[in-house]
Amino acid sequence: MSLARPALVSSSPVAAPVAAPAVGAARVLAGATVVVVLGYGYIEGIGHDRTNPLDYFGYFTNLTSLLTSGILISCGLRTIRGRPADARLVLARAASIACMIVVAVVYNGIVPGTAAAPPWVSATLHAALPIAVVLDWLLVGDRPPLSWRLIWIVLPYPLLWLAVVLVRGATDGWVPYGFLLPERGAASLAVTAAGLLAMLLVGAAAVWGGSRLTGVRGALRR
Repeated sequence: MSLARPALVSSSPVAAPVAAPAVGAARVLAGATVVVVLGYGYIEGIGHDRTNPLDYFGYFTNLTSLLTSGILISCGLRTIRGRPADARLVLARAASIACMIVVAVVYNGIVPGTAAAPPWVSATLHAALPIAVVLDWLLVGDRPPLSWRLIWIVLPYPLLWLAVVLVRGATDGWVPYGFLLPERGAASLAVTAAGLLAMLLVGAAAVWGGSRLTGVRGALRR
């Protein structure tokens, strides 16, 4: 007896349409721009004795922006070639958008102005990129509705990042954000982690709900 794998998306009689080539080009351009911005931020930090790439990409913003840019480029290349969205790539894209929502909310609403990078770099990663990926998701309807049973897919990456950061904080003393300092105590760290994960799930719910929107007709191939 063979066991069927669970559907990655909700059952729908109509396949998700393919976005227009211009949308694909915009995704590739946006992803490449973010990579350049991240590279500039790292090089700029060398002049301030911030040379360790593990520290630089230990920041949730930087690592998530890098992963999101890679996903954007991959989606864009498929779009340019006229290929429909791959289900696993759609899920990865959805998870990255949920994470970028957390990035925007935490930085702009909870700990504003704490980034060490130049202001324009910070604005690109904490505002422009999250806004762009959310609008892309909502306005371009080239993704099928996602199954609510798979909303957990947003959790492994942030949990792994959090585990690595806490281990580093307990061993070499480095943490990217003050609210994760070991001296705050286990109880405080647990509450902080729970709050961040709750925020992530709220963002993911918005992304999953947004996958049910049809988008703008002009963004799709005729």
